[in-house]
Amino acid sequence: MSDRHVGIAGLGTIGMAVSTALCEGRIPGLRLSAVAASTRERAAAHIAHLPDAPVAVEAEVLPDHADIIIECAPAAAFRACAEPAIEAGRTLIVLSAGALLSHMDLIDRAAVTGARITVPTGALVGLDAVRAMAEGTIHTARIETRKPPAGLAGAPYLTANGIDLKGLKVPQCVFSGTAREAALAFPANINVGAALSLAGAGPDRTEVAIWADPQIARNTHIVTVQSDSAEAAMTITGLPSSDNPKTSASVANSVLATLRRLTSPLVVGS
Repeated sequence: MSDRHVGIAGLGTIGMAVSTALCEGRIPGLRLSAVAASTRERAAAHIAHLPDAPVAVEAEVLPDHADIIIECAPAAAFRACAEPAIEAGRTLIVLSAGALLSHMDLIDRAAVTGARITVPTGALVGLDAVRAMAEGTIHTARIETRKPPAGLAGAPYLTANGIDLKGLKVPQCVFSGTAREAALAFPANINVGAALSLAGAGPDRTEVAIWADPQIARNTHIVTVQSDSAEAAMTITGLPSSDNPKTSASVANSVLATLRRLTSPLVVGS
């Protein structure tokens, strides 16, 4: 069986980790064919050292080179990366789950073009259980995210509300609202809340609380879900990426696990 071709939009911490894994042949049956970054020159420079390096192209033409597109770009570039893949009927793996909440029309469009949108588990666990609960009725869904202050630096909500986390000594709740509101307020920080909402009760019925906590070194997510079939409580503690404290180190591995499901003869989990 011939390899399936993969394109990656965004070559930050996650994009480079996944690019390296694919070029090293760690996912049998998949080949990295093309990558895109803010410019073709930047993309080419990022992947020049990789074995069997892919071609560097603009994001809008990635679907010409691949049938699986991985979006791991900044939230502001989400639509420019996602829409061409949807229009071409490709499989789109979305890392910017928060940005997807502001572009839900793409889901309706995918139903027309035959595209498929997949949101990896990312830094969360238990999304299989939440999806199963959503087949019935979910009564409440809540996620509390705690991050070291550096992991929230530069968030639009903090800037707009004059919240300064420098020198913070004790934990501070900096946001409380819905997943949809959180995605707008913290576009680089709350993809976990967006993924939970998409798997379960929806972005307007999923509660999100965000804490800046100088007393922790790891990103921590506490999830509670109550439904007519089960109750779930989950705590996830992940190391921030060494390259980007806004990103959990487990996210790249989650993308690789998602890719492996596409070609593996055995798939475990719903």
